[in-house]
Amino acid sequence: MTARAQDIGLGAFFCALGLAAAFKASDYRGATGIYPMSLGLVIAAFGLLIALRAALRGRPVPRPLIENGRNMAIVAALSAAYLALVPVLGFYVASFTAGITLPFALGYRRPLAAVLAAAVFMAVVWMVFAVILQRPLPGAFWAA
Repeated sequence: MTARAQDIGLGAFFCALGLAAAFKASDYRGATGIYPMSLGLVIAAFGLLIALRAALRGRPVPRPLIENGRNMAIVAALSAAYLALVPVLGFYVASFTAGITLPFALGYRRPLAAVLAAAVFMAVVWMVFAVILQRPLPGAFWAA
């Protein structure tokens, strides 16, 4: 498959996914749908940009669909583990753990940078959802 075809397909996929999310969010009552609808529309817009850019300027050169199958399998396995751990550990603990584990599993060997990046990411997520939007994220099952 060519790089151009891959980029057009991926862009179209994200465009459709974003539009579907925005459409689903339009059913939410009151202001609860504003954030997911906006996020869906942003995803759709970026997907459209990727597809259009590839259609207009993409190169029809062959490109493998997956360049590093080992890393793809690691990311898939750790993503599944993360999704399974969110209800048990809560969003913040599971996300912080994933933010540290994933870089090391993929070969990154700077522990201070990984911990710092995960901590900053979690602080930003907490600030956006808990403080600004006042929408707390799922906690651990024992904290309920």
